[in-house]
Amino acid sequence: MAFGLAKKSEKETKPRLKLNEIKIMSTIFNFRPFKFENILKLFLAFVLAIFARVEVAEAIVKGSENSTLSKYSIMVLDDHGRMCSAAILTKKVILTAAHCVADATDWRVYWRSENEGPNFIKPNKILVHPLYRPYSVGVRQRSVDLALISLSDPLPDQFEPLLLTEASVLSVGDVVTVAGFGFSEDKNSKTLGKMRSVDLSVVQPYGPSHSIIWLADPASSGAGACQGDSGGLILYQGKLFAIVSWTTGEGRSSCGTYTQGIMLLPEMKWINSFINGLLNQSSK
Repeated sequence: MAFGLAKKSEKETKPRLKLNEIKIMSTIFNFRPFKFENILKLFLAFVLAIFARVEVAEAIVKGSENSTLSKYSIMVLDDHGRMCSAAILTKKVILTAAHCVADATDWRVYWRSENEGPNFIKPNKILVHPLYRPYSVGVRQRSVDLALISLSDPLPDQFEPLLLTEASVLSVGDVVTVAGFGFSEDKNSKTLGKMRSVDLSVVQPYGPSHSIIWLADPASSGAGACQGDSGGLILYQGKLFAIVSWTTGEGRSSCGTYTQGIMLLPEMKWINSFINGLLNQSSK
């Protein structure tokens, strides 16, 4: 069974929590790992604070709220206190960036039900892409920054799987939609937790590529993905084209210049192998 092919018609972006900041969140640096039970308590306090003050809970720098896309995406948390976005491929399989899960030892998939409130679900299985290289940017080595996560039980009806576009490459100037739950202001943890999106244009700062996509704000206003948007959606004509990997910014900023994504069509053999393996196991 092939996953969702639609008919034709340099910074990782994961924030991490800090123990003394139940106020909301912290930076990705200077953090001491702790037990996941404490992470859950802290995240629960964080999430409740976010949704109690929805007027400040935003995501995607200079983007706009997009509740429609929430049904196609979910959050992934780890025991280092980091949070990422993820795309829903099937009701039991989600896709995120490999750097969101590769160096942790425990994880939870998080969402908020309309009636039941916060949900924290332990993944059944996590598979990091075999070509993922955590230090690829510094050594200029190819890396496929993707990870698949399976769940023991299907996601509830508030979620829907995304279809994948058949477009293999995009041209300079083509417009895509980037969406995630990350910061809407660089390093401002109070803006984390709400699905937002922004339209960006395809650029080629280092020439054409058949594995990664570079995006920039055509208005040069600093719009783009930010911390927490890793694993977020990159949509072309409403279909999933790529997954957010990392971002760059001017000066000390880590957001607002380029957004980089991992193209999915070249990785469909790996994705389908994982999904088909799960289907075969469930049929035995």
